[in-house]
Amino acid sequence: MSPSRGTLVRVAGVEKSYRRGSETVHVLEGIELAIAEGEFLALMGPSGSGKSTLLNLLGGLDRPTRGDIVIGGVRVDQLPDRPLAAWRARHIGLIFQFYNLLPVLTAERNVELPLLLTRLSRGERKRRVALALRIVGLVQRSRHFPRQLSGGEQQRVGIARAIVTDPTLLLCDEPTGDLDRRAGDEVLDLLQSLSRNHGKTIVMVTHDPHASARATRTVFLYKGQIVSEMPA
Repeated sequence: MSPSRGTLVRVAGVEKSYRRGSETVHVLEGIELAIAEGEFLALMGPSGSGKSTLLNLLGGLDRPTRGDIVIGGVRVDQLPDRPLAAWRARHIGLIFQFYNLLPVLTAERNVELPLLLTRLSRGERKRRVALALRIVGLVQRSRHFPRQLSGGEQQRVGIARAIVTDPTLLLCDEPTGDLDRRAGDEVLDLLQSLSRNHGKTIVMVTHDPHASARATRTVFLYKGQIVSEMPA
């Protein structure tokens, strides 16, 4: 983590367990992690190591069994359900492996969806959608439906949708996992630009060393524990 940047995310002593019948399954154990503002962090590890669970905890999609999660000075793990949902809508952008676009909506309408939960005027929503599509290089495809777009273009629409609210933290779950190498490189170029040029803090789960090499730091998990870190 760069010493010149403030810490945006602090994970302290985080554990996550589930009950499976009479058995307790420990998914995360004693996670300690700090993420700087503007950092592009990759999470790697074998299947079942806890990567996606940690991503869900950072996004407020799940709660830890034990430990603290502080993002931008907010104890996310202690927020009641309704304030947590409002915090998540404002501060978290989610990017998925399979895009999750609505096929009956155009690219611009898909990007606008998170803004419909806000009190922004129609004009302000339109301005933000245009800006997000310009950042991802898809202004000319804004009226196209998902079926008219390539896989890489659909993922860039997904990224535009994730950044249209200007979130504090972008969480990416295998964002290049369904793309060929060329399209995947275009998406990674975009994520790097969002971090370097727009100051976005990004956490990306990936199995691909080619993708993790684009991050500023890689954290490796194994059996629910951080076992090593590697700067880019």
